[in-house]
Amino acid sequence: MSDLSLFEHESLIDFILNKGNGVKGLSQLNLKTIPNQFIQPPQERLHPNQIAAQESVPIIDFSNWDDPKVAESICDAASKWGFFQIINHGIPLEVLENVKQAAHDFFNLPVVERRNYLKENTPSQTVQLRTSFSPQVEKPTCFTDYSLIYYVLMYTSVDDLYNCYFMPYGPEDQVLEYINWAKPVIRKLLEILLSGINVEKMDEVKESALMASQIVSLLYYPVCPNPDLASGAGPHADISSLTFLLQDDVGGLYVRANECDKWIHVEPVKGAFVVNIGDVLQIMSNDRYKSIEHRVLVSGSKNRVSVPIFVNPAPNASIGPLPEVLEAGEKPIYKQIVHSDYYNYFFSKAHDGKQTINYAKI
Repeated sequence: MSDLSLFEHESLIDFILNKGNGVKGLSQLNLKTIPNQFIQPPQERLHPNQIAAQESVPIIDFSNWDDPKVAESICDAASKWGFFQIINHGIPLEVLENVKQAAHDFFNLPVVERRNYLKENTPSQTVQLRTSFSPQVEKPTCFTDYSLIYYVLMYTSVDDLYNCYFMPYGPEDQVLEYINWAKPVIRKLLEILLSGINVEKMDEVKESALMASQIVSLLYYPVCPNPDLASGAGPHADISSLTFLLQDDVGGLYVRANECDKWIHVEPVKGAFVVNIGDVLQIMSNDRYKSIEHRVLVSGSKNRVSVPIFVNPAPNASIGPLPEVLEAGEKPIYKQIVHSDYYNYFFSKAHDGKQTINYAKI
């Protein structure tokens, strides 16, 4: 296939999707210029004058998570910023380095092996390989590949996960270890955030509505020949309850600032997790907590990986403002919706900033 033929939409889709090459395969062609489908219109690019260089999201020491001051810092960050980083969380650095390496290992597999995990080919019930966000509908296409790993909390042990043929391609040990270390930290974060909106206990109903399932994603952003023109992920807000993100040292994650049309770079901190509020928690808190737009830029010199855990309700869970939030007479901003309907709506379209949450508004 010639470079020029890749500029034709159908040929590009066939190359990156149907043949399983992904954006990684495109990067390996050593193109001088990315195809037009990946080029952002000038008004959608992040320009240097839009970066709030003096601002950063809060970094919170999580070593004493029962300290009321820590809880206050977390709830304050969730309401004012929607994003924060936690350090001293108790998860060993080796576990974090191993799962990042697992992401590199997967995307370094030959394409004939990677394509076995395309949705239509995968031998696993829990692993899928995808490219971009929604390449059939989005314009421009995002310059990223990812492997989605579905993890449901009903599987409580490593043995149960192995029995589900969790990650047959090899580095399953690293991902399983990562999940099992992260789970209690995620639960504690949610308990703290609930306490900040007058919820005293996370019972089974609230657990189902907040963290019944988790999706681990191995995100891979290959070197891009025109990083100033492309996007790793367009501006969007997550539809999770909470997103628990491990990023590498390359950087590229930007969060919308309070100041109009400004963006804050979330500088990588070794051993830290980036935590952000998703739409579900914004809805359930009736806007006390904020699900904030963010985007990813790509690099012209380094492959970037990140490993988010998207903490989600059960598909059949009903989500809406919690009774504890409304008990003082506050008017609900959102209606009750089924999470699977919200999830499917989000993935039926391209990234569109904060527009998805309007689906849930009264």
